[in-house]
Amino acid sequence: MPDPAAPPTSPVPLAALLARRDLGLRQVAGPAAGEAGGAAVHWVHTSEMADPYPYLLGGELLLTAGVQLAEDPDRYAARIVAAGGAALGFGLAPVYDTVPQALAAACDRHGLPLVEVPTRTPFTAVARAVWGLMAEARHHELRRISQAQQGLAAAAARPDPVPAVLRQLATRLGGRTVLLAADGTALQSAGREPAPEAHAALSALARVVRPVAAGSGPAGHHPAPASATDTAGSAHLAAYAVAGGEGLVLGVATTSREPGDHTIAGVAVVLLSLLTAPRQGADEASRSSALVRLLLGANPVDVAPLLGAGPWTVVHAHGTGTPPPLGSPLVDTASGTVRILLPADREIARHPGWTFGVSAPAAAEDLAAADAQAGRALRHAEATRTPLSRHGATGLAALLDPAEAAAHARTLLAPLGDPAPAALLETLRTWISLHGSWDRTAVALGVHRNTVRQRIGRCATLLGSDLDDMDVRTELWIALRRG
Repeated sequence: MPDPAAPPTSPVPLAALLARRDLGLRQVAGPAAGEAGGAAVHWVHTSEMADPYPYLLGGELLLTAGVQLAEDPDRYAARIVAAGGAALGFGLAPVYDTVPQALAAACDRHGLPLVEVPTRTPFTAVARAVWGLMAEARHHELRRISQAQQGLAAAAARPDPVPAVLRQLATRLGGRTVLLAADGTALQSAGREPAPEAHAALSALARVVRPVAAGSGPAGHHPAPASATDTAGSAHLAAYAVAGGEGLVLGVATTSREPGDHTIAGVAVVLLSLLTAPRQGADEASRSSALVRLLLGANPVDVAPLLGAGPWTVVHAHGTGTPPPLGSPLVDTASGTVRILLPADREIARHPGWTFGVSAPAAAEDLAAADAQAGRALRHAEATRTPLSRHGATGLAALLDPAEAAAHARTLLAPLGDPAPAALLETLRTWISLHGSWDRTAVALGVHRNTVRQRIGRCATLLGSDLDDMDVRTELWIALRRG
C-alpha cells in the first residue's frame, strides 16, 4: 500500500462523522468505527470510476453512487484498500435504493468500512462536515500546543528549570516524564508512575535514540534516530535524544496519545538541550542563542549568522504520526508543514508514512532560498508519490554561467509579466517537472485540474510558444530553474 501523502490537518475519526445526526450516515459493513485503531479520514473524494485506485492518495472517505460500480465488487473494495482508502460512502439513489449486498460482503472481507449515505444528504454536506471537524481538531491542537509552549517556557525560567520542565511536560501530556543519563540512570522524573513493564520498555527504547560512542560500533554505522516510540501494555512510550553530547534521553510514558503530543515534547527537548548542554565557549553560546531566537519567533535570516557558515540543508515534510527522527532540534511545525534545518552532511533516511522534500546544501545566508527549494521538492514528491525528492542543479544546467543563464531566463520569461505572477511561474514549473500531467500538477499545487489547464494555456498564449514541443519545454525548464 502506498504511503498516504497526508495533508497538514488532524484526521477525523470515522466515528465522529457517524455521530453527526444531521448527516444521517450509517455504517453497514466493515470494522466498527469505535474499535481500537478505527478508521481516520484525512480528506473526502468523490468518484464514479469503475477503478478509483489511480486517483486516490490514501486516507480518503471515497463517496460514490455506484454509477459505474464494477461487476466484481470484491475487486472494487480490494483496490480501494490497496490505495489506502479509509472508508467507502455509498449514496442511495439515483442508481441504487439500497447498498448492494455483494459490496457489503466484499467490504467485510477486506476490512473496509462501508457507510450508507441517505438520499437527503448530498455528498457536499459530508465533505463540509469533514472539513469542519478537521478545523475544530486543528484549532484545539494549536491552542493546546501554544498553551504548553508558554507553560514550558515559564518552567524553564524557574530556579530549578530541569525538574520544572519535566513536571510541566508530565502535566501537559498526562503521564510520566524522566530524564535518563547515558548509563540509563534516572536523573529526574515527574508525573504518575507507569505500569512496571513500562519501565523496562522505556529504558530499552532510550537505548535506541542514545548516540553510539565513537569507535564502539561497526564501521559505517548509521547515526541514532532523534526519537522513537513503542507501547508496553496500555502505556504509550516515547524517547527523545537530548542534544548536548552528554547522552541524555527524555523518556515519556502516557496512557494515550493525542495530536500535538510530539510537538509539545519536542519543545521540552529543545529546552532541556539548552538547559543541560555544557558551556563550550562562544560557538556553543551562539548556537544556543540561535535556538532561543527561533523558539521566540525570530526571522531565520536574522538568526542564520549565529549558526555558522554551514552548509545547511532544509527539509520539508508531511506525514502522519510521529515526525521523522532526523536528529536536529531545529524543527518548525507551526505552519502545518514540518520544516527541519540540518547540517548538509546529515543522512536523511526514509520514514514510513512521511514524504520529504530536501533542498540543495546552502550557506547560512541562503537559507531562505533553500527553504523555497525544499517546498518545491516536497510538492514534487507528493505529486509523484515518492517518499523523498531532492532539489539540485545537475547535468547541463549546472554547466551554464549563472549570470548569463539568469539574463536569458528573464528575457525568455518576460512576456509573462514583469514581475511575472507567482502563480503562473509556479504552475509552469510544476507542470513541466511532472511531464505535463494535469492531475499530478493539480495535486502538487492544491488546485483544480481546470485551473492548471487555464494557467498553462495563458502561459502558452503570452509566450507565443507550443508547450507540447519538447525543445520549448526544455528551454523553459532551464530558464525557470536558473532565472
